Parts: sequence; C-alpha cells; structure tokens
Amino acid sequence: MIVGIDIYNSMNQLVIPKNTVLDDEIIRRISTFSLPYLKIPVEEKQTVTEEGYNIVDSLDQADQSLSYYERLKCTRSFQTFKKEFLEDTEEIKNCFNDVVTKHLPVNTNLLLERTKQLAAITQDSNIFDMMHNMRQYDDSTYMHCLNVALLCNVMAKWLNFSEEDTNNLILAGMLHDVGKLMIPDSIIKKPGKLTDEEYDIVKTHPAKGYTILKSQNLPECVKFAALMHHERCDGSGYPLGLENKKIHRFARLVGIADVYDAMTSARVYRDSLSPFTVVEIFQKEGLQKYDPECILIFLERIVDTYVNSKVLLSDGQEGEVIMINKDYLSKPLIQTSYGFIDLSKIDGLTIEKIL
Repeated sequence: MIVGIDIYNSMNQLVIPKNTVLDDEIIRRISTFSLPYLKIPVEEKQTVTEEGYNIVDSLDQADQSLSYYERLKCTRSFQTFKKEFLEDTEEIKNCFNDVVTKHLPVNTNLLLERTKQLAAITQDSNIFDMMHNMRQYDDSTYMHCLNVALLCNVMAKWLNFSEEDTNNLILAGMLHDVGKLMIPDSIIKKPGKLTDEEYDIVKTHPAKGYTILKSQNLPECVKFAALMHHERCDGSGYPLGLENKKIHRFARLVGIADVYDAMTSARVYRDSLSPFTVVEIFQKEGLQKYDPECILIFLERIVDTYVNSKVLLSDGQEGEVIMINKDYLSKPLIQTSYGFIDLSKIDGLTIEKIL
C-alpha cells in the first residue's frame, strides 16, 4: 500500500512523505506516532496488454484511435480467450501426440470440453475476430485444428444440428489434420514455397490421418472428415477425386472451415486476408467446389457480422458497411464521408481491412 498524505510529528516535522510505499520498517516508524488513522487511497490496478494498452471491459472503453482489432485485444473477453486458447492448444498437442506416438485412444471428452468452453467465452458473431487476433502467434497444426473445431461449432448452430451431430462435427474439425503430424517438420514448417515433390508429400496427410483414426472408437463421420476434407464437389480435390454426395457431408463442412481458416491466416508471402477478401476468393474460385447447402449460408453469416463495421477501401477511403449485397457478398454498400459507394458497381475497388 501507499501513504496517501504527508505525515508529520508533534513538532510539525515531515516524517513520512505522501506516496511512500509501506514496508515493515515504515510501518514500525508510523506506529510510534500514535496516529488515529492513516489515509491509503484506493486505486484500481491497471492491467495492460502485451502492447502496453489498458485492458477494458468493452470495445467502447478502449482507445478509439486504435484499429478495431487493436481495441478488441484490449478487452477482457479477448484476454481471457487468448489465455484459454493457448492453454487449449497445449492440451490438444499432448492429446494428438499420445494418439500418434503412443497409440492411445482419442480423448474426445477433453477435445469437446476445451472447444465448447473456449466458444462460450465469446459470441458467435465475433469468434472470427477473436481467432484473427491470434494470428500473431505460431500458426501450428494444433492451433489450426482448434480454429477449425471452433468454426465447426458455429456452423453446426447455423445449420440447426442436434447436439450429437454438433459434437461429431466439432471432433471432425479438431481431428481433420491429425495426419499432418506424420509429415516431416521440414516440410510443414518450411518458410518458403513448397516444391512439387514436397506438395505431393503434404497431399498424403488425409490418408495418413484416416489410417491413424480408423482403429479408434470414433464415429465414422469423424474418420471420413480426416480422409475427405480436401475433396471438392466438382472432383478437383484429393486424394480420391470424389464428387458431390460421394464426399461425406461432414467432410464437406470441415473443408469449408479448413479453407476459410487457411486464407485468414498469415503466410510468409502475404498477411492474413480480410473476411471480405476471403469471401471474394471463395466466389472467384467457384462455389461449385463446395457444398451448395452450406457455403452460401457460411459466407452470408460471416459478412453479416460486419454490418456497421468501419472498413478501409483499396483506394484509401474509410467508410462503414451499411448493407450486404446478397448477389455479391464481398461487395457491400459502403457509406463514406463523401456519400454512398456500391462496391458491386465499381470494378477493382475492394475492402482492404476492418478498422
């Protein structure tokens, strides 16, 4: 504690100045003065982020000069999310290693509990932003699997899944990339572009994942998600080149979450992409690659969460998302200080990032 006022003796001499930090010796000195009371101001201890900003209860209380994602980092909910996320990643790492190296059963209760507890910290509407703010940390296979599990949890709610199907989809998302643990680190963690030979090795991870899981006491949908999450409805995927309904439904859902998380992750050759850029890439690459029942719902729900958000356009203008264009999801109506801009009618003008 800290002394709140100057302390004088009977001769009016200053003996303990204001703001002195109390320790045992100071307390003994004070006790000799027979003081009736001692003023100790109550000051709430400020906690700060890694960047040195004060942690607050809501976005509105954060420094408004900061960007949206910087303000989000200042909230207690994100700080709690980050702490739990990093702890969960370690638990998942240990669980996966037990399965792969020790051939132990998958601890499904642990994986489900961890995912659901983490999802409960935040609302579905900004789980995407929470994950985006974790991109500064090592984007390991374990973190990616946790991200995909969280996305699967949200997708299950959007599609009104039963509790059993929700749990199975979460597990499918969590375990979809377990086969990557059988790929050499020199390839998985290579900082540059992979060679054709290295990419061919990476493409073996779905089959390796299925081999790891096939003898486990898991629902078949979870095993098939590991095997088929890189298959595409137009037959352009791997490892089997399956089309449409031949791909298990859960694998089609996990495939969407997997691609979304990969595109919103930073890479050596680019920064993480904004949600609107990711939606645009999905549309340009062809929605026919993905489950038609789910892809539009997934993309629409994502962009809907950014209505009223401030954004930076590719020409340097700043504005606010006013309305989503259902025909061009990546090109909403923007209000700027100069008026309204319909991005769907202006070629080349895009949303660079959320502010």
